[in-house]
Amino acid sequence: MAPTVEISIPTTSLSNTSPPYTIYHITLRLPLRSFTVPKRYSDFSTFHSTLISQTDAAPPVSLPSKTWFSKTVSNERLREDRRRGLEQYLRAINESEDGRWRTSPAWRAFLNLPTAVASTGNGSTNTSNRLHAAITDPASTNAPITDPTLWLDYYRDMKNHLHEARLQLSRRDQETTPQKQHESSAHAKGSLVRAGAMIATLEEGLKNLGRGDKGSESQASSSLGGGEIRRRKDLLINARKEKDGLEGLLHAMATKSRLDHTVASIQEKEALMNAGNTGDGSGRRSTARAGRVLGKETERTRELDNEGVLQLQRQMMKSQDDNLDELRKVILRQKELGTQINEELEVQNELLRMADEEADILKSKIDIGRKRIGKIS
Repeated sequence: MAPTVEISIPTTSLSNTSPPYTIYHITLRLPLRSFTVPKRYSDFSTFHSTLISQTDAAPPVSLPSKTWFSKTVSNERLREDRRRGLEQYLRAINESEDGRWRTSPAWRAFLNLPTAVASTGNGSTNTSNRLHAAITDPASTNAPITDPTLWLDYYRDMKNHLHEARLQLSRRDQETTPQKQHESSAHAKGSLVRAGAMIATLEEGLKNLGRGDKGSESQASSSLGGGEIRRRKDLLINARKEKDGLEGLLHAMATKSRLDHTVASIQEKEALMNAGNTGDGSGRRSTARAGRVLGKETERTRELDNEGVLQLQRQMMKSQDDNLDELRKVILRQKELGTQINEELEVQNELLRMADEEADILKSKIDIGRKRIGKIS
């Protein structure tokens, strides 16, 4: 029996393309999760034609008709009416007593629904068996993926392996004993290896789905459009990046563990050597305290060996030299500015001196003029 699905189209939006088009956000609620599938009206039209060709029967409710003199992008009322019509169209198929539309590959591929494990019919059973074999042992599935729904189910389980690897790495970071850490690392590595094999299978399956081989009826119904192919390629690119990141994190954790083990061994050897070289002056060795001599450690040096500490010291010295060079440049710049300011002040003082002289000359001329005016009067 197929899982119960609640379908609705609560919202619409406009695309960022030029020219824009209306996107209908289909919300699906399954017993264990919910997700949203964005579709445009042309996707509904293609799905409607494929559904009729696969089932030889029209759905219980007809698809809302296309309008020629008005567009949903500019007409909000028309957009709302079409949203309601498309929602009624999907709900009629989902709630119909006749389940032939719901069991068709077009219905599951359009809504990205998982394959029903207990579905009736040889096709669904064969798909479920292939999915189970792919999950349990990816190397055993030599047959390529030609079903879009099987591809999505396979992708979901690959993502589950990546999620499991992330959980194991987080658990390993919290473990305190080397045995537990090793077990978590082994589980994480196994999940990453399985996920890598599944990504390769998904890439090969996507090539098969993108070819659209019309030689057989099953291949013709399994081909995907260019937009869906690009979307699934983006999913695989992101999944491979996530896998590579987790592998890098696992490698870093393993390197850190080896460094910790090396540092502990060196410190224990140093402690034994210090214990053996201590004496009381009479040639007899006194009993020294056994154990590790940690010394003065910091957060940056605690996880490094001697070579790592030396490298860290060189980096710090180089950083200090760079800072001194920058400080020297700043001081030289300040010196140049001070020299220029001093030269500017000397020029200003010279101008002020000349202005004072000119003022004195002008004052003497004014006094002479006043005396001449007094004589005339």
